[in-house]
Amino acid sequence: MVQERGYDLVLFGATGFTGGLTAAYLASAVPDGCRWALAGRDLGKLRAVRARLAADRPALAELPLLVADSADPVALREVAAAARVVISTVGPYLRYGEPLVAACAEEGTDYVDLTGEPEFVDRMYLRWHRTALASGARIVHACGFDSVPHDLGVLFTVNALPPGSDRLPISVQGFVRASGTVSGGTLDSALTAFSRLLPMACTARERRAAEPPLAGRRVRAVTGRPRRSRTAGAWVLPLPIIDGQIVARSAAALPGYGPDFRYAHHAAVKRLPIAVAAVLGAVVLVGLAQVPPLRRAASALRRPGRGPTERQRADGWFTVRFVGECAGRRVVAEVSGADPGYTESAMMLAESALSLAFDTLPPTAGQVTTAAALGTALIDRLSAAGLRFTVLDPPPSGPPGRFTARD
Repeated sequence: MVQERGYDLVLFGATGFTGGLTAAYLASAVPDGCRWALAGRDLGKLRAVRARLAADRPALAELPLLVADSADPVALREVAAAARVVISTVGPYLRYGEPLVAACAEEGTDYVDLTGEPEFVDRMYLRWHRTALASGARIVHACGFDSVPHDLGVLFTVNALPPGSDRLPISVQGFVRASGTVSGGTLDSALTAFSRLLPMACTARERRAAEPPLAGRRVRAVTGRPRRSRTAGAWVLPLPIIDGQIVARSAAALPGYGPDFRYAHHAAVKRLPIAVAAVLGAVVLVGLAQVPPLRRAASALRRPGRGPTERQRADGWFTVRFVGECAGRRVVAEVSGADPGYTESAMMLAESALSLAFDTLPPTAGQVTTAAALGTALIDRLSAAGLRFTVLDPPPSGPPGRFTARD
């Protein structure tokens, strides 16, 4: 890890909706002596964010501000060169994200973001993974609700299986239930991704061809089928989104997932009519995204920079239940928390960055996942911050909320 930098953390995109929430979380969570700064393209808006932080914490009145535009590679290179870890909340990442990833990869600077855009993650692997490997940078995408609860939840579940499971085939299923309100940035990112299904598939195929094959192991992210699940207590629908891909990449990087690992990712819906409506809604949204005028009209329903109110966020929640099976033994685990898209995502993103900056972690470089790069250190951080990692079956023998990670 690079040591001699002016800042431990730089938050890029601090003036956006999620960026502001992340800045507020960092203000309360950074350890004593942490050197951090806010970055963005508008100095006036950066000053306004700093003033809000300083209203509760006067010492932050002099928090450094760095001016850089996502379209200015020189300025971004300066930001990356000044930091040990850069946090990016500037999306859609397909549109705005690559120059900062490039700057961090070239400068050997660790990087985290909130993207849930598979094409962006695959494109960054193809273009910048080797550069980051050479520089020592750790490029960690999907550090919010996409895909921290799922990636670390599977790690937690695998670690809860009986000793010796890492020598046998392992199967895990994930069932997601959530309630929340989307922001304009999230809607824009989703519509952008839905409008690019063919390029997304082509980029994924190119990545698969470029990745080195696993030696003597097999890892699969499989598509389940719609059905009623007794374990989830709900109707479950396959979720072909980035979370399953991230889990599979963690499994490929971590031998503890066994010689033959399979993961299936689902949405869990209590009532059948709601499940049907969810499927129809997704089909309509994908259809709208294919027609530019309709896509722009849909995006205008909530402009980027606008998001749910504090009360709406207070009503949000999520649970992800995991069923891990190995040689006839079964573990049921769960990760749960509050508002998934914003309150908890800002916390997950900030804690991921703090973990990179301050925790003792396994040596990794290039494009890596949260489970591979941060692992149980991040589980510990998130548990301390209020996220719940629980083994439901078999009942834990130790104190509630505790777990033991296997080597």
